[in-house]
Amino acid sequence: MNQTYMKEKPILPLLISMALPMVISMMVNSLYNIVDSYFVARISEEAMTALSLVYPIQNFITSVGVGFGIGINAAISFFLGAQDQKKADAAATQGLFLSVIHGIVLTVVTIAVMPLFLQIFTKDMTVIQMGNAYSRIAFGFSIVISLEITWEKIFQAVGRMRVSMICMMSGCIFNIVLDPLLIFGIGPFPKMGIEGAALATGLGQVVTLVLYLAFYFTRPLPVKIHKSCHLDRAMAGRLYAVGIPATLNMALPSLLITALNGILSAYSQVYVVVLGIYYKLQTFLYLPANGIIQGMRPLIGYNFGAREMKRVKKIFRLTLESSCVIMLFGTVICLLASGQLMGLFTTTPETIAAGSRALKIISAGFLVSAVSVTASGALEGLGKGAQSLVISLFRYVVVIMPTAYLLSRFMGPDGVWNAFWITELISAMASVWIYRKSLKH
Repeated sequence: MNQTYMKEKPILPLLISMALPMVISMMVNSLYNIVDSYFVARISEEAMTALSLVYPIQNFITSVGVGFGIGINAAISFFLGAQDQKKADAAATQGLFLSVIHGIVLTVVTIAVMPLFLQIFTKDMTVIQMGNAYSRIAFGFSIVISLEITWEKIFQAVGRMRVSMICMMSGCIFNIVLDPLLIFGIGPFPKMGIEGAALATGLGQVVTLVLYLAFYFTRPLPVKIHKSCHLDRAMAGRLYAVGIPATLNMALPSLLITALNGILSAYSQVYVVVLGIYYKLQTFLYLPANGIIQGMRPLIGYNFGAREMKRVKKIFRLTLESSCVIMLFGTVICLLASGQLMGLFTTTPETIAAGSRALKIISAGFLVSAVSVTASGALEGLGKGAQSLVISLFRYVVVIMPTAYLLSRFMGPDGVWNAFWITELISAMASVWIYRKSLKH
């Protein structure tokens, strides 16, 4: 199947056609995140605290799937651009096999460590019980998550963005509809509380996976999945060379949230809730921006494989400009409606006031963060996972953790919030230098 349109069509309409379905599906996905938290918050503030504490581990499971999927995506698009069909097929086949292995390991490990993990951050037995109940069900779907994300990246690698949009949106909408039914026991459904939220999430992911399989068997792809898988060390090494750094890129926010929870819990559990709500709200910005980057990755990877460097540079510039528009919109919304946004998740005046102040401070870094986010995604698409990881280390470890700790000694919780925009500014400058140097080589 001919994929040469990726290096022949005008870049702007091509990028729009690839990115728009992903932006729409990411917005629906971010809406699901917000709606899910909204309903959980209606149970109790303890339930919202439990969800906030579970989130880093839940994000880590997704990070492994998405990170390795990016490795598969980069390999497939590169080999298709280089006209090597056999290796493109091998990348897809081995990627799926290894994803199953990842899912099994994640299921066992995450469920086992969760009770001890929760006890590090709270002594409230209600919060701990709710967190364990939610995680046992949600983490039980780890294999489904790994496979669903792998299929998503395979479809995206060959330009099937509309199919990916349909599958992702269907799962999210199913989840949104099922959430209140299972949480509150509406109609014939049992009242399951926070466990209902976990089950709705898992069943939504099953719907997405089933749809991907249905599309694969009814509409042929430019890559073929072989029934037998003979692991090729060189191919596996290529997948992990991008997949491991990309996984760490995605997982680093979990490490950051865990560290910041440790700092904030010393002041009050209110700030832990605020941080959890912020990370739910910020998905409404970063997921649509990530949708544009997902549209960019196969294009930049294909053109890099075809040695069309002028197109590579233009694709990056247009993606950066689009991400800036989204981030500017988010900044304005957070400045004008921070209190109303927090009020979606809590009715406690103290939490709303603390959260409103936090959003206004953190949003100062939204616009400049587009630079490092776009540069990191572009480097992954070019197969330069290690360089992308360096940018993420700046954003999530090297700068923000010590800055948040030091500023909190003098400014209290406000020091943590100010560390966000300081980090984004420094990371943006570092990412420009890293991207330009990588492209020259």
